Amino acid sequence: MGEYFYHGIIKKTVVAFGNLFNGIQIQKFNNADDVINVMKVGLGYGPIQKFLARLNQQGELDQPVQTTLPRMSFEMTGISYDATRKTKPTQTFKATGAEGETLRKVYLPVPYNIEFELSIMAKLNEDCLQIVEQILPYFQPACTTTVDLLEEIGEERDIPVVLNSINFTDDYEGDFAGRHIIIYTLSFTAKTYLFGPLDSTGGGLIKKVQVDYHTSHKRNSPRDVRYTVVPDPIDAGPNDNFGFDGKTEIFYDSKVYSPTQNIDYTPDK
Repeated sequence: MGEYFYHGIIKKTVVAFGNLFNGIQIQKFNNADDVINVMKVGLGYGPIQKFLARLNQQGELDQPVQTTLPRMSFEMTGISYDATRKTKPTQTFKATGAEGETLRKVYLPVPYNIEFELSIMAKLNEDCLQIVEQILPYFQPACTTTVDLLEEIGEERDIPVVLNSINFTDDYEGDFAGRHIIIYTLSFTAKTYLFGPLDSTGGGLIKKVQVDYHTSHKRNSPRDVRYTVVPDPIDAGPNDNFGFDGKTEIFYDSKVYSPTQNIDYTPDK
């Protein structure tokens, strides 16, 4: 530890969770079951107590239900390590950077669970039921959302969001003649991953592969056949459309290849 890094994964997970519920609507009907109003349900981040306090402190908000309620709020309530998804901590993999040229060494991510609570507040139970029924069918009990965890290497993962429980309260705020608020509380677990620092491998992309064949098993025996493969075109990047160009060479000069000097030489006899 001590090396600074920040990938914003927890923030990205919070945003992805909120986006699951952004855009929910309710409808109002008349006695003939005709739709007379369509309302988008507001969504905000913060504890439910914050929104209840705002309703109590500002009397002018106590207007017809469509100006204040229904409303949804969500908050992150905890982070815990998930041992059931544990992987070998020292195992690494390599990936290309966003520019497509440099390689980055990445340790396998650490599995963590992020707990969320989604609160649905309404004055009418019908409004709550419309919202709840637009949410529950997608969780069986998990709904998957894709999160770009590491933009530097384009690491996108499907994060399951598990519905754990649903609680319901029907309370009056204040005295018996006071404001009536119905609250549904849904608890969720997002199974995300946290990455450590990214290290540069100090090398670039592999542009050439060479294989030498020998007819003898002795050490430093002359190469007889060489097969070489390079990308076509040679300057192609990992995101380009490219093929491979292979070449086979046969030698009779009894030379030996030195991988450290990258040359063919005639050994001393």
